[in-house]
Amino acid sequence: MTARIILTGYPHHVVQRGHNRQTVFPQRSDYERYLATLLEFKQQYGVKLYAYCLMTNHVHLLLAPATPAGIGQLMKRLAGRHTRRRNRHDQRSGTLWEGRYRSSLVDRDDYLLACCRYIELNPVRAGIVGDPVEYPWSSCRHRLAPEMPAWLDPDPCYLAMGENDKARQAVYRAFLDEGVPSAQRELIREAVQRGQLTGGPRFSKDIGGVLGRPMERRGRGRPRKK
Repeated sequence: MTARIILTGYPHHVVQRGHNRQTVFPQRSDYERYLATLLEFKQQYGVKLYAYCLMTNHVHLLLAPATPAGIGQLMKRLAGRHTRRRNRHDQRSGTLWEGRYRSSLVDRDDYLLACCRYIELNPVRAGIVGDPVEYPWSSCRHRLAPEMPAWLDPDPCYLAMGENDKARQAVYRAFLDEGVPSAQRELIREAVQRGQLTGGPRFSKDIGGVLGRPMERRGRGRPRKK
């Protein structure tokens, strides 16, 4: 297993799937309670929430921790509480989630907004809705609402899109309508699946300098034998 890279102040794209891709949100109340628990623990552990999308059998979160342990603590308690709730309801025992959530450190300059868009367009790619604002279980409808709720943290790149909420929303709406370019979509998807960095060569070099070791992007499959 690849060790997770968690750095304070940086956004992290986190994905957790149901065990064997099983449904983790069979009812509306499951979505509501998971989200309420997420908001409770983000506050408790000092984690900023930039974007989220709850799908039927997996979740996408864009989180920025104030401490190195913040994301791990949040995800452990979040998954545990949801599992206990579902097990009580279904009168069963055992795991609900994959044993290990996946995460990718995101370039906050060049890829933060790209990850927000990737996450919030998930229901559109899945054919559930035609407009991401219509999906009730993502941050998109809150971001583009007349007043964004205080619990959804505005990331610095979003704030830089305009001088006020109305201006920022117009620019972000156009950004969403562009869709995710295929190369960018593959980079983001592969990065979180493989626990790699979401960013380009400059970002890899910068993070390598912070960690004191080179950061290399691995391709698919096993390394070629020398």
